[in-house]
Amino acid sequence: MFGYITINKAEMKFKEFDVYHAYYCGVCQSLLRRFGVLGQVTLSYDMTFAALLLSGLYEPDMAVKKCVCIAHPFERHEYICSPVVDYIADMNVMLSLYKCEDDWNDDKNALKACFGSILRRLSRKKRRLYREKENRIKDNLCKISSLEKAECRDVDLISGLFGNIMADILVRSKDEWSDIMGKLGFYLGKFIYILDAYDDVERDIKKKKYNPFKEKFGSPDFDEEIRVVLTMMMSECCKNFEMLPIIENAEILRNILYSGVWGRFEEIRAKREKKV
Repeated sequence: MFGYITINKAEMKFKEFDVYHAYYCGVCQSLLRRFGVLGQVTLSYDMTFAALLLSGLYEPDMAVKKCVCIAHPFERHEYICSPVVDYIADMNVMLSLYKCEDDWNDDKNALKACFGSILRRLSRKKRRLYREKENRIKDNLCKISSLEKAECRDVDLISGLFGNIMADILVRSKDEWSDIMGKLGFYLGKFIYILDAYDDVERDIKKKKYNPFKEKFGSPDFDEEIRVVLTMMMSECCKNFEMLPIIENAEILRNILYSGVWGRFEEIRAKREKKV
């Protein structure tokens, strides 16, 4: 359910891509520093967007450092260090932990259960800092799991629960921007859940797993219906984003919200059209 909120590299300036990459690597290095190599495995583009967004809004003190890593072993590259990046790393691991536990409950996936157990141990001290937030995230994931087991077809309801989770992540603290960030996160979460279900629908049908679009898949207007719903979700995201006083990296964020988020949808749709 992760990795859909990314950039449109073709429409991005080289300098902007370097900044985006520095944030991506910043979250990655924070995961390594705070949770070890296994923490890095949880890294996602969605959380990189969250780091950019929160950094643009709150402009925290930050440092630009250089390192080499497994992904880039022959060249030192820049990465961003800041309290916001560390916060996003913590949220990334927390979300991944409960997703692993949810996968175990749903599919009895032993590997996910083992990985989740390791993440729980690695993140124990950090999770104490966000106990109320953690409880809300866990509660929403449990509700999602229950609705999926009940074969819920109310996409608005079930995607809204994941929207609640993303809202909790983007609202780092209560302040004058909390309502706007909450709404942005809510619709972003709904977008992610719906696009993930659209992406997985064929596999879920074959494996006889839950998917809210199983009955609609194959209808002539299926792709267009999903596009309309996703457009509504992203329109609300963009509307709330434009209310925020963000100047730093605003164009990178607009690249993601207005263009990058559609890359995966178009890729899935084009792949299915080739099969017809």
